[in-house]
Amino acid sequence: MNRFRVFAWILSLALIFVVPQIASAVGLEAAIGVWGQDPKGDLGYKGESLSIENELKYDSKTKVFGRVKVDMPLVLPNIYFMATPMKFEADGSKDINFTFGDKTFVANVPFSSSARLDHYDIGLYYGLPFIKTATLGKFNAELGLNARIIDFHAEIRQPQTGISESKSLTIAVPMLYAAAQLKPVKLIGIEAELRGIAYSSNHYYDLIGRVKVRPIGLAFIAAGYRYEDVKIDESDVKASMRFGGPFVEAGFEF
Repeated sequence: MNRFRVFAWILSLALIFVVPQIASAVGLEAAIGVWGQDPKGDLGYKGESLSIENELKYDSKTKVFGRVKVDMPLVLPNIYFMATPMKFEADGSKDINFTFGDKTFVANVPFSSSARLDHYDIGLYYGLPFIKTATLGKFNAELGLNARIIDFHAEIRQPQTGISESKSLTIAVPMLYAAAQLKPVKLIGIEAELRGIAYSSNHYYDLIGRVKVRPIGLAFIAAGYRYEDVKIDESDVKASMRFGGPFVEAGFEF
C-alpha cells in the first residue's frame, strides 16, 4: 500500500500543476490544507474492542490533506479527488488481559500501538444546472457517487513481554455524494459536502462544511469543520470510530 499512497500524492500534484494548462476546456478547483483530527470510539481485531481515548490513549493530530475538483465539459461527469492521511500512535494500558488478533496481551503492562486509516476518494458527480440558473448563480447543488479506498494498518507491541500483533487491510467503500454551494456575495462562499453509506450494521459518514473567501484573483482561503463517523466489521476488524475537528485550506479555482 505504500506504492498506492505515493501514487495518490503524485496524482494530486499532477492534477494541481498540469490541469491548469487545459483550464480553458474544463473548470478546476484545487486546495491543500491541514485538519485537526480528534479521534474517539473503539477499535478491535478478533478480540475485544479497545477504547481509543482511555486504553489506546490516542490524542488529536493535525494532518495535511489535499483535494482537486475538475468540472468536465459537455455530458461527462465531473471528478472529485481527495487524499486524507490519518495516523495515530501512543502508549496505552489496560488493567485486564486482552486479545488483539491471535495474541493475548498481559494486564497492567504498558503497550504501544499505532493505527493508520489513510483514505482516498474518487468521486463522479453532476451539478444540478436548473438550480444554479434559477438562483442566478448564487446556489448550486451536486449529486454523484464516491469510491473511498481505506489503507488500514493497526499494530500493538508490548516490549516487556515480547508480544506484538498487527493487521493490514485495504477496504473499498462505495458512497453517495451530495454537496451544495451558496455564494451570497462574489468574494464569499459557504459550502457543505456529504459522503455516506449505511448497510447491515455498518455505516460511514463524512461531513464537511467550509466558509471560503476569495481575497484576490483566482486564489481562495477557507476554514471549516470536518466530521467522520465510521462503524465497520470487516475481515475480523471491528471499529466504531469518530473523527472531528476544524481545518483550514488554501487553493485556487478557475
